[in-house]
Parts: sequence; C-alpha cells; structure tokens
Amino acid sequence: MALFSRANSNALSLLNYCYCKKFAMSTRLKSRSHTLVSSTGQYRNNKLSESLEVIRTEGTESTLEAEIFKRRDEACRSLLIQVYSYKSHNDLHSYCSQFGDILSMHHYQINNQHNYILVEFKNKMSVDNVMLSASFVNEDIIPMKSSVLWFRKGQGVAIKKKNQKIPLSVENGCSLPTENDIAKTLHNTKSISGQIVLLYETLKLTDLEVRLRFHIADHLEQYFSRIFQNLKVLPFGSSLNGFGRKRCDLDLVLVPAEIDKQNTTNRLVFHTKSMRHSDRSDTKEFLGILAKSMYHFIPGVHNVRKILEARVPIIKFRYDYTDTECDLSATNMTAVYMTELLNLYGEIDWRVRPLVIAIRVWAKSQKITSDAPGPWITNFPLTLLVLFYLQQKKILPSLKMLKSCATRNDIRCAKDGIDCTFLRDINKLPIDYKYYGSNQDSLETLLYGFFEYYSTFDFHTNGICIREGAQIRKPSRLPLHIVNPLETTLNVSKNVNIYELNRIVSKSHEAIYMLETADKSKSNNWGIMPLLNINLKKLNRLEEQIEYLENQDEISDKFEVNIGETKTETV
Repeated sequence: MALFSRANSNALSLLNYCYCKKFAMSTRLKSRSHTLVSSTGQYRNNKLSESLEVIRTEGTESTLEAEIFKRRDEACRSLLIQVYSYKSHNDLHSYCSQFGDILSMHHYQINNQHNYILVEFKNKMSVDNVMLSASFVNEDIIPMKSSVLWFRKGQGVAIKKKNQKIPLSVENGCSLPTENDIAKTLHNTKSISGQIVLLYETLKLTDLEVRLRFHIADHLEQYFSRIFQNLKVLPFGSSLNGFGRKRCDLDLVLVPAEIDKQNTTNRLVFHTKSMRHSDRSDTKEFLGILAKSMYHFIPGVHNVRKILEARVPIIKFRYDYTDTECDLSATNMTAVYMTELLNLYGEIDWRVRPLVIAIRVWAKSQKITSDAPGPWITNFPLTLLVLFYLQQKKILPSLKMLKSCATRNDIRCAKDGIDCTFLRDINKLPIDYKYYGSNQDSLETLLYGFFEYYSTFDFHTNGICIREGAQIRKPSRLPLHIVNPLETTLNVSKNVNIYELNRIVSKSHEAIYMLETADKSKSNNWGIMPLLNINLKKLNRLEEQIEYLENQDEISDKFEVNIGETKTETV
C-alpha cells in the first residue's frame, strides 16, 4: 500500500503540472448560457444548478446547450448499479428509497449476462448519501469511489418509506435489433419513405443510451475532479447531434471550467503552478500521462490506447459497464461547436436525420465506410455530402446564411481564433429556410436524388462546401475535397484516394438501379433493403437452418446421454 500511495502521489503531481501547462491559454465560452461548471464537490453541483436555473428563467440560444445542461444534471443525480437481474429492481428501489426520492429506473444488459439499473434520484444529495453509505468488498483493491456500484443480494435491511414504488422505465433498454428484425420491419412497410423513417427510429440512440453516455462523462469527471480544480468532460459528435446509431463510438472532450473571478478582499491565495502557453507537445504529454492514470485507477476503463500523433491527439478506451468504445481529446472545442452546427441542421427539417442515417447504413453495408482507418470516406464527410445535397434542394441554409443571422449571444471563438459563430435559434431563421417552404419532396425522392446528384458530380474539378452552400473550385489535386465548415483550410476527406472515390460514384449508380427495379409485389427484397444488403428470404432460410442444426444437436445430446446410461447399467 505504501508503494501504491507513493506512485499515486507522483502521478497526481505530474498530472497537475501538465494540466496547468495545457489549459493555461484555453479560450472560454462567451455566452451567458455557457457559464461553465467547476468540477469539485458541492461547488460543482451548485454551479450546475445555477446554470440550469439560468436556462429555465432566461432561456438559451441553443437547444443543444440546453440539452447538455439537462443531461449533465441527470447524470449528476444518477447511479449505475449492477444487479443480479431486472427482477431485483423492486428490492433495489426499496433499499435506495431510504436515501431520497427516485424519479426513474432504467434496466439494460451487457453480453446477455451482466445486468445494470440506472437509478435517477430527485436530488444530488441522495447520490452523495448513497456514496457515503457504500463500502468496499475487500482490501486487495484500489479504493476508488465512483457512481458505479454493486447491489449485494439479501444483505442489510431497507428502511421502508410510504412513497409508491415505481416500475422500470425501461427493461433491457440497450438491446440491439437483429438483422432479421430490421428486415421484417422494412419488408412490412408500405413505402420507401416509411422504410427510411422506421430504419431511423430503429437505429437511433434511445433516451437510456444518451443517459448512459452522459454517465460515462460524469464518471470520468468525478475522477478528474479529485486531481484538478476546474475541469469538465463533455460528450460531442454523433452521440449528441442526432445522427448517432446504436453502439456508435462516444466522443468526449476535456475542457477547462471557468474559474471564479478573483475576489480582492480574500487575503489567502492558492499556490499554483505557473501558467504557460499550451502547444501540441503539451497536449500529447498531458494525454499520455492521463491515459496511464485512467487505465490504473478508473473502474470500468479498459483497453486504453494512446493515439497521440493524430491531428487531434486522443485516448481511446472501452468502458465496460456500457460496452462503449470512447475517444477522449483535450480542449477540442471546435468539435463541440461542430456538433452544435450539425444538430441545428438536424433540427431545421425532420427529413435530415432519417436521410443521413439511411445513407450511413447504406455506405457501411456497401463497405464504402469502415470502422478501421484507411483511404475511405468516414461518417463525418459523408454527412456533409448529405447536408450539401439538401442545400442544393433548398431545404437547408448555408453556414454563411446562419452566420449572417447570428446574434450577439451566438458569438463563439475556439482555440487558435477559429470563428464558430452562427445562428443557434432556428426560430430566427429567415422564413425561406423553415420547413414549411417550397420543397416538400418525400424521403424516397430525396434518397434517389442524393444518389443521382453524386453519381454525376464533377469531383475532378469541384469541391463541396456547406459554408457557402455551393460548389467551389478544388484548391488541390486530391480526389475528393470537402471543406471543414468551421476550419476552412482543412479538407475533411483528404485521406480518400481515387479508387475509393470511384467506388462511391459506382455504388451510387448501383443504388439508383436498385431503387428503380425493386418491386414490392414481386420480391421479399424491395425498397431500400437491397441497398442495405438485406434479403428477408435468405435470412428466414438461415434461421431455419440454424433451428434445424440446434434441434439436431439436442437430439444428438439426448442420444449420447441414453447410450451412456445404457453402458453404465451393463457394466
């Protein structure tokens, strides 16, 4: 234990030194709704409550900012508890009710064996009381308190309260639909537009899955708050912008919280490390040390990998309690603002998100995208292709338009002076760009139009720019040029080679043919099903074969048992 304490102390000292260097010059958010939250103890909770009250009373210019504050508040008031099965929820409710009022309980299962219930309390104080009451199981552990606990069976006496028990809000809430389930749903739908909507509803993140992603962020923040005075962890990317699918990776960012203005009447001042200008080497050093600390000390964090040579250095890890792959970066506020922009586009028109999800699933099924890095297009530039196409259809405005309509409260500036200002309140959009405009195309028409548009696009000469909402002259000889909307000097598709670009065009031609020839009345494989490589007839045949083999195995097992019994009797 002495060796552990000394190692832990050295790690904390080194982390503190790197932290002060890294976050010295970080840009703070400039909106009143961006009052950032300190990350230590009760002060952290009080500041979060104050921020939420500001949103309730004064309003906020960004629906996503309001959602983030709401979800962070939920996470602070919630505990993730491992149980024996979903049937434990009544016993768990009875026991936990002694600590405070419970608002909801959500059950899910990992690998068909590990059961968890996310318990949301009415007040953060209840969570603090549970943490004070909980204990460790033995001495041969790293004693790290967190908001993830076990519920031991049949030990202790619950203090029964008169409040009414609440049922599980969700049972097995993170289950993934099978390919056959999706196939049956799509096959029984009346139209291609209906298929696209149902595909989106089937694959989008549920309320529980979003809650769990904020739980992960809060779990990390609890640990970091014991080392650093002012630091918070924010989810961003697909988990928040509405384009995320079940089991998608979770993007997280460490950002410095705003330190209270100096009170000149205070005569006692903290000693701290000197602040220095941060640079890339500082980021890599800080994340490298942080990765080791996470691996050794944070429960649930496994398979930690350091990707420090990327343009944005990250820590990759798996969070076992939710079976989620995560990427953690530092002070990458541009990505957070990009999440706001994509979320805004998804809010402007209800057709945007279902169309993006359908095209993402198509791209993965056709092996146009891949989870592994390589010379192929990724989901972010693919999403920009969809948004750009919808701009040409006069469904979405250009970023230039959103910037021209921005108000004072929309002003944002990220590190290195990157301007991230754009309108964040869709109610202030010009009337031409609200949903009730001239374009009322169905999702089927838009899907077909997407493939038609890019199957004939002049990629050799022109690039994609949603900032301008128009084609631009390519500034380089790279096969595909898609401008980063906020960092305009960056091409987000520079990794895509000519072979992969030609595959996108070729697959778009194939998609047009499939949509034109798929006839519901003559086939079990119609509409978007062939685009996704889903064939109901083949899946049903495969299910029958699997069932047949399982029955044969069962018969064989019984036969072997009977033979064994016969031999035993004759000996």
